[in-house]
Amino acid sequence: MTASASSAAPKRAPIGRKPAVDPASTWVRQADAPEGAPKASIYTARLTIDVTPSLRGRIKVIAFERGDTAAEMLRELLEREYGAGQP
Repeated sequence: MTASASSAAPKRAPIGRKPAVDPASTWVRQADAPEGAPKASIYTARLTIDVTPSLRGRIKVIAFERGDTAAEMLRELLEREYGAGQP
């Protein structure tokens, strides 16, 4: 009777080892690490704007074609338009 009871129990998949480093903890600790890019270290405020999906797509494509990120490209645009020295 014991043999039939054990064969009716669902088989469990083996559980692998716990990852050595928790990816979430690594990501959180990155805020404590020194900035890698000198440009990024001076930008400390986040700005959120709403754009249409098609405009977002065009911005990303143009940035990719220029070998830049959309954030870098938009920072340069905003700096040109609303740069320092202007109220």
